[in-house]
Amino acid sequence: MTNLSKSNGIGLTQINNKPLHYQNLGAKDGPSIIFIHGMGGTSECWKPLTNTLSLTLSHSLHLFDLEGHGLSPTSPLSVLSIPSFAADVKGIFEHAEISGATLIAHSMGCLIALAFAIEHPGLVKKLILLGPPESSFSEEVSQGIRGFAKLARTKGMAAVVDAVVASSTSEHTRSKNPLAVAALRLSVMGQDPEGYAKACSALAGAKQLLDIGKVEAETLIITGDADLMSPPLVCEKYAKDLKAKEPVVLKNVGHWPIFEDVVGLSEAIKTFIWA
Repeated sequence: MTNLSKSNGIGLTQINNKPLHYQNLGAKDGPSIIFIHGMGGTSECWKPLTNTLSLTLSHSLHLFDLEGHGLSPTSPLSVLSIPSFAADVKGIFEHAEISGATLIAHSMGCLIALAFAIEHPGLVKKLILLGPPESSFSEEVSQGIRGFAKLARTKGMAAVVDAVVASSTSEHTRSKNPLAVAALRLSVMGQDPEGYAKACSALAGAKQLLDIGKVEAETLIITGDADLMSPPLVCEKYAKDLKAKEPVVLKNVGHWPIFEDVVGLSEAIKTFIWA
């Protein structure tokens, strides 16, 4: 098993027949929210948002690390993909006996959330997508993502982190918000190289367009005006296909609104959650 030494197996839960780091926090009888982080993130990335909105007082929060990320190990026999991650989300629903929940997802997590909502429409009431990338990548983009996988495997996360920060945060964040930059660097540097590389391969393998029209959940889409992976035009198309309202575009924000502008993000989300 890769990425097991951080936990030594302590605090892991059997989800979908594999050990994953999973937590259920907050009001146990409140409405359920499942959080799905993106590549380079962990369940810890959601704390600025959950704390700002005081969600533990009103909702039952289900947070987990994707296989190979955070404290969740990954088996060398395991091939990661968007469908495999979506199957793990189903495992969370089954373990916690959830239905009619809200999914909040970021980046690659948005593709996982959409794949899950398409496959299990009755289980998802609301979707909040933060920086959803296109659901199918060109070969050129896929090759670039595989390049990150190779770097991580051969040279470690230190060889990846500078490029991630430069490409996924706004110039404003890099010059005016050093805490956001530090938070992103720590998240990326804390990843297991093999787990990160396998997630890169999963994202690069996203070649089939998701059948967005099958999503029944009410959806809110949020991006940043400097988000290169999920630019406003991509989000506008998602909103049209999902029959959602116009996307919320945060000013001076790149691909990590949780770190770059948690106040603006919280303002965009709070009415939708409690509606």
